[in-house]
Amino acid sequence: MMDMVNLEAVPAAWASELIDMYEAGSSFFLASPQRTLLAKGEAARLSVQGGADRLKSLPQRVAELLARTQFSGGAPSVVVGAIPFDPAKPAELIVPQTARWAGKLQLSSEAAERQADASDYKLRPVPEPEVYEHSVSRALARFQKGDLRKVVLGRTLHLTLPTKVDVNRLLRNLARHNPHGYTFAVNLAPGEARAAWTPDKSNGQEPRTLIGASPELLVTRTGGRLKANPLAGSAPRSSDPVEDRRRAEALLASAKDRHEHAVVIEAVADALRPYCTRLDVPREPSLVQTSTMWHLSTVVTGELADPWASSLELALALHPTPAICGTPTDLAQETIRESEPFDRGFFTGTVGWCDASGDGEWVVTIRCAEVEGRELRLFAGAGIVEGSSPQAELAETSAKFRTLLQAMGLNQPQLAVVKGDK
Repeated sequence: MMDMVNLEAVPAAWASELIDMYEAGSSFFLASPQRTLLAKGEAARLSVQGGADRLKSLPQRVAELLARTQFSGGAPSVVVGAIPFDPAKPAELIVPQTARWAGKLQLSSEAAERQADASDYKLRPVPEPEVYEHSVSRALARFQKGDLRKVVLGRTLHLTLPTKVDVNRLLRNLARHNPHGYTFAVNLAPGEARAAWTPDKSNGQEPRTLIGASPELLVTRTGGRLKANPLAGSAPRSSDPVEDRRRAEALLASAKDRHEHAVVIEAVADALRPYCTRLDVPREPSLVQTSTMWHLSTVVTGELADPWASSLELALALHPTPAICGTPTDLAQETIRESEPFDRGFFTGTVGWCDASGDGEWVVTIRCAEVEGRELRLFAGAGIVEGSSPQAELAETSAKFRTLLQAMGLNQPQLAVVKGDK
């Protein structure tokens, strides 16, 4: 057995202090609607080089690692980290030195703290908005030629500030404005991918952080029960309450969005059913909201047939769902590779934790950015189905960028569709 590492239990009343204790470069943070986790240090690292076969063996390898590791006092150890969209890319999974738990994180809803004046940054979209619209048009043409039913196409914004990003402040702003979602920050190892998007080579020694506020739960397992909450079908919020309600009602009634949602729910149910003695799938979707978006939502619950099926195994059985990739998966991935001029990295992957008993929680990595020094790379995507409009999908990605832009204190709507450097 490995040397024991320290587990520090923190009362639920102290949840807000965990976010204050977060340190970029050495911490993992995840706040869900039920609990808050802060993990620090690295007791062990799982070497995962990627590839479909290795990804399939990942739950067993994690279980073996956790069986050899134990927190002081006999508490089960945990693995924390992130898994990328592409299984051929390496994952970031570690057993931390310390793990502190608390209840629901509750922060005041005061305005986001600004990190830069509107004149102090440069912004570069990849691809350019008109190129993204063209990619959507090509995907729509592909629906007429084959079996592709849905594809999710993403784009990025590269933001450069005059000074280093205050990751702690950004994390607090995200948590403050997304109290019903999943706020996360993951320390990432320096990677070669940064050279493709970070022009400031002086950032090489800076921590690299995956940060975001996702509205979407991939799966959670507690004992013999599981829950998944896929989202598909979206509409931007409005500051006008009457218009905002109209958009929500239109989304709930939209044949296109309900079809997109049904495709996702069918795939999620098919992936989870072999693991369950009972699986409950509501017939009708409901609405959930973030500070920037309305989403169609379905909460799927089930009873596990196999007590050894861990939360990580369930997450990998689901990943990638049609909500962030498309369907059929192979055709959607091919279309994404042909259409997106960037590496998604951990965008549309999953972030979470799993303990030695198999319990855990995994979140879909959306409404996120990679941060390194003065640079941020923001991600957003939209689900393309028959009946989609290139202009509407561009507008949807622009609305999704607002989660991070607001957290940076940059709320101007035009930022998300800007052409060229500002």
